[in-house]
Amino acid sequence: MEVNIHQAKTHLSRLLQKVALGEEVVIAKAGQPIAKLVPIGKGARSRKLGTAKGDFTVPKDFNQPLPNDLEESFWK
Repeated sequence: MEVNIHQAKTHLSRLLQKVALGEEVVIAKAGQPIAKLVPIGKGARSRKLGTAKGDFTVPKDFNQPLPNDLEESFWK
């Protein structure tokens, strides 16, 4: 569906309802398309905690300071 800027301003709520139903709306100025309203999708998926359980283990020395040679090369 294509509408001009005046129609888009006047009927924005109606156009957004159509977009929410999956329709794309092109907004034109002087007959030239300048913007498109499209649905953004279903949004971010929720994440389930614990799905990687058992895939790796954190070493016991994880929070220990780095060895001197490794630490020095890291900051250069």
